[in-house]
Amino acid sequence: MTTTLELLRRHGSDPRRRVLLSGATVVTMDPALGTLPQGDVLIEGDTIAAVAAELPVGDAIVIDATGYIVAPGFVDTHRHAWEAQLRRIMPDVNDLGEYVMSTLAGIAPAYQPDDMYVGTKLAALTAIDSGITTMLDFSHNSRTPAHSDAAVQALIDTGIRGVHASMRPHFGEWEGQWPADLTRLKDTYFSSRDSLVTLRLATLATDEIAGPDLAYGPRLARLARDLDIGVSVDAVFGTSSSAAVLRWAEEGILGPDVSLIHCTGLTAAAWQAMADTGAAVSLAPTSEAQIGLETAVPAIDEALAAGIRPGLSIDVEVALASDMFTQMRALHAIQRMRAVNAAYGTTATPARIGVHDVLDFATLQGARSIGLGGVTGSVTPGKQADLLLVHAEDLNNMPLNDPIGTLVLGSDPRNIRAVFIAGQVRKWDGAVLDVDVPALGQDVRASRDRILKAAHSS
Repeated sequence: MTTTLELLRRHGSDPRRRVLLSGATVVTMDPALGTLPQGDVLIEGDTIAAVAAELPVGDAIVIDATGYIVAPGFVDTHRHAWEAQLRRIMPDVNDLGEYVMSTLAGIAPAYQPDDMYVGTKLAALTAIDSGITTMLDFSHNSRTPAHSDAAVQALIDTGIRGVHASMRPHFGEWEGQWPADLTRLKDTYFSSRDSLVTLRLATLATDEIAGPDLAYGPRLARLARDLDIGVSVDAVFGTSSSAAVLRWAEEGILGPDVSLIHCTGLTAAAWQAMADTGAAVSLAPTSEAQIGLETAVPAIDEALAAGIRPGLSIDVEVALASDMFTQMRALHAIQRMRAVNAAYGTTATPARIGVHDVLDFATLQGARSIGLGGVTGSVTPGKQADLLLVHAEDLNNMPLNDPIGTLVLGSDPRNIRAVFIAGQVRKWDGAVLDVDVPALGQDVRASRDRILKAAHSS
């Protein structure tokens, strides 16, 4: 294992370097390729070059993946990464208002740029550890340009495929630089389309939480189009958001480049407008249920009925789990429970989703929903090599009978032995590389303690 890792890293910057993952069960999530019971995946540089039952070795570095599942990395379409040092600080949060007033109004104003860096870095490294190769950081605590710079730099330093979705704070003092500062951010960090980290505009659906300046509308849509970036809209739920969706459709500012987050309690007319315009959807299954957003039921049935296949997201770690396995299982269980319950006592057949559906949401559909469907989300030749090696012979997975069922219902982060992002190995032999965990822990605890002390003294 050590020799293979040394070879991978020694030639990591060579665009002609070839790596062959050999003999694995390959879950491609590409509808045209399906699942290979035994197959090979060839990586050239940062790209998936070929997928087949058997490929020639040539000059490739060979990784014997017998007994492993090779799968696309998960895509987290919405996480407030800066909050990571506040993990599970309020595990039994009662409602959205309690979260908003405690975290966004009470604690967020105490954050310094270094705290943004530490929290975002911790979230990104945890994502990699749990098989999330792409993470959209809905960074809504940018009090100064330096806060934004710190958040972007944390994504760059971890090696994750990151999306920095920039938004100003909800409450407290800030320098008033947003949204104009997005132009500076793009020029500084995102001038190349080949960058592993990309830029997006983050905003809210309505003015109910933090006022009209944060509500999506023609002004913000124009800025996003001028910068040629997508838009992620948070807090999309209820009757007021339904009215906003209809208005956006009429104004011509709703389309595939706009991702709507949560989408609980929306009207049928709003869903139809979203389907007609091709708008994307991001569900946060545990957030909807645990924090109790509108109906508290993830809007999976509504999305599918409208012909929309959503992406999945983590949301806030102050009250929720950090990994995609939890999101897939929660959605799988909730939807199937509701389907069976609705048909109970009748002759109707329950309309249930399956494990393939939720894995599709967590990979390919997630990538599509944030504008990266042509880049990642499936094991497809020509796409970036964002790949997982999941051990199928561990105690909790053996014997391998259904690989997708194993990924969704059996596996957890300990089974992920290796993670590749853009062809670079980021986790190997079960450990995230280049991370001094004790030192990181010291930074995280020091940041948390300083933040809470400052927040409680204000």
